[in-house]
Amino acid sequence: MKTLKELKLFIILWLTQSFSALGSSITNFALVIWLYQDSGSALTTAMLTICSYAPYVIMSIFAGAISDSWNKKIVMLVCDSFAATCTIVTFVLMKTGNLEVWHLYILNALNGLMNSVQSPASDVATTLLTPEKHYQKTSGLRSLSNSFVSIITPVFATSVVAFAGIEAVIAFDLITFFTAFNVLMFFISIPEIKQEVGKKETLIQSAKSGFAYLKCNKGILWMILFLSAINLIASVYDAVLPAMILSKKSETALGMVSSCVGIATLIGSIVTTIMPAPKNRIRVICNCLLISMSTENFLLAFSNSTFVWCIGAVLGWIVIPVMSANYDVIFRSNIPTKMQGRVYSVRNTLQFFTIPLGYFLGGLLVDKVFEPFMANIENGLLTDIFGTGKGSGSALLFFVIGVTGVLVCLIFRRVKYIKAFK
Repeated sequence: MKTLKELKLFIILWLTQSFSALGSSITNFALVIWLYQDSGSALTTAMLTICSYAPYVIMSIFAGAISDSWNKKIVMLVCDSFAATCTIVTFVLMKTGNLEVWHLYILNALNGLMNSVQSPASDVATTLLTPEKHYQKTSGLRSLSNSFVSIITPVFATSVVAFAGIEAVIAFDLITFFTAFNVLMFFISIPEIKQEVGKKETLIQSAKSGFAYLKCNKGILWMILFLSAINLIASVYDAVLPAMILSKKSETALGMVSSCVGIATLIGSIVTTIMPAPKNRIRVICNCLLISMSTENFLLAFSNSTFVWCIGAVLGWIVIPVMSANYDVIFRSNIPTKMQGRVYSVRNTLQFFTIPLGYFLGGLLVDKVFEPFMANIENGLLTDIFGTGKGSGSALLFFVIGVTGVLVCLIFRRVKYIKAFK
């Protein structure tokens, strides 16, 4: 009971924001399916995410000044309202029959721009609402909600699209937004950080102070670079997965694999929430990423079975919440609260700039390199291992992703700054 009382405001905010995240996730999933079926191109579909992340990465480095100096609640409300407006525009264009691919690209880019400001504000708000002794628990709860979203999204999205159309998905998204908006507006009070009198930073100075902090804390900097490399590999994976499964199987198979990802992260989140603090968080992070990279990618590469793909999804994702929670605790525990917005913003730029690059690279490699390469091979070892027809090139690429991921984990875990950091 004492813990619930201490975390009351966090839990209310977490539940309503998670509900809103579910609506957004369902809309994004439905649009990915719609776009791939319309274009048949992995690169065209991947461009949705590229357009979201590119402005996010570019602006994140300057967003810390806004996050640290502006009211966190107002920032979150404004950004959520802008995202809802973009969803309404999508709905209107779809209902009038005028929705084009380039509309989605522009709207995603605008959403990415607002997310660059909202993300550090939301992270700092979580810190302000959470006692330090509960950091790992709240990180586990955030992973738990992300897992539920991952489980429900593919099933809900495909079912609603099939029976009521994508317009119904968008309508649900708007309902979740208004729920979260009203709760944050009227029921959540986020403490403000006292700013040093007479000390105002420009956007450039804010970015410089964030970089300066990381330059003096090389353990955190190298962990960010490690996750940046992992994000590059993971985003290639994300770009390739729908292309391979939709080519070889169906929407149902993609939904099953996506749901297994959610189930795995749900289990991992529960474990994270109740497990005691490890003696060495860095070792846990490195081991979790090595397990993830050395399992799922190879099972996706070597099998045509949806069941085996689901097993791979569980093995690859069950350790991710454990990794994320320990990574999150390291940041919240080591970075002063008054600096977190600026440092998180620089981190977002360094850690996430590889995501749009990975999506573009994944789509390009599938469409222009691996699928044409496998299509020109009639018989041989590669066709015996990875199959023939559309999707075989994606399978070969998953093998390359797996090997690359394992090598990245083995290399970074030997970096002296990472080994020495606690």
